[in-house]
Amino acid sequence: MPDMSTHLRRAARLAATSLDTGAKVLRRYARGTRDEKVLVLGGVRSGKSRHAERLMARHPHVVYLATGLPASEGDPEWAARVAAHRARRPAGWRTIETADLPGALRSASAPVLIDCFGTWLSRVLGDVGAWDQTDGWQQRLDDYLLDFIDAWRTARVPVVAVSNEVGSGVVPGTFSGRVFRDVLGALNSEVAAHSDKVLLVVAGRVLELSGKDGR
Repeated sequence: MPDMSTHLRRAARLAATSLDTGAKVLRRYARGTRDEKVLVLGGVRSGKSRHAERLMARHPHVVYLATGLPASEGDPEWAARVAAHRARRPAGWRTIETADLPGALRSASAPVLIDCFGTWLSRVLGDVGAWDQTDGWQQRLDDYLLDFIDAWRTARVPVVAVSNEVGSGVVPGTFSGRVFRDVLGALNSEVAAHSDKVLLVVAGRVLELSGKDGR
């Protein structure tokens, strides 16, 4: 008959196996349920917004943060774009037109779709005085963007954000163009560093970019 030490070794192996199995289950559960953050990049008319919407289609309720200026009669082309975006959103989605992305992210209790960083940054640069180069605009911009990064990093709901991929063309010929390109490029990089997944949409095709560790 097996002695007591044999029983103890067998019990220890069973316990270790059970703990390892439990840990694997917990890891699988965490991967499947944690709040994922996804950044979707792309050029103009690349299909980035449509793909971001498809990523959110599995959620019955979504908060859609529209960052562009509200539609107005004075700009019928922009009004038509806004109307087309609204028409393809599911009925269960709630649209909020806002430039306060940090506040909206921190108060969200449902999955969030942000569309897009480009239009949002244009408004932020105007609010902090970048276009007129008013004194202290750089510090005000830094403070605002750092506040947003903190809200993105600590968001407790799934978030998908759309942004323009910039910097692949010629150097802009104006100060405002260069500021917009440089700041949006830096913002994309910082958001990507705190995202679970980064996607690049080119001509309707989706490329998944490698993670921070190269995988």
